[in-house]
Amino acid sequence: MSYKIGEILEGTITGVQTYGAFVSLDNHTQGLIHISEIQSGFTKNIREVVQIGEKVQVQIIDIDEYTQKISLSRRTLEKQFVRPPYHKKRYFTDKKKEIGFQSIEEQLPVWIDEAKKTLSISKTSQSK
Repeated sequence: MSYKIGEILEGTITGVQTYGAFVSLDNHTQGLIHISEIQSGFTKNIREVVQIGEKVQVQIIDIDEYTQKISLSRRTLEKQFVRPPYHKKRYFTDKKKEIGFQSIEEQLPVWIDEAKKTLSISKTSQSK
């Protein structure tokens, strides 16, 4: 195979699936643009971005040495990468309280007593 990772080529879209688009690089070689590599950001419907028969410029991002499958990307050729919006991390508890394991330490004796009662009830019911 004469193709190298990082090469920029022009190919033709030969098939579109929900997971990606197949691109013919020459008469004997095909590669796949995974849906995550079609464009920056989220792609809901790949068929709205590429069509069968369309000429596309792609970059080779991986070649599997064993199977000779070629992974392609259009996203790496974009002028500006669109970063997904930042989401503030939300905590289940109020992290300012700084209680740590204190609540577990207080509750542990209660849990132990409950477990002992449950075990003693199950032992007495089994012995009858």
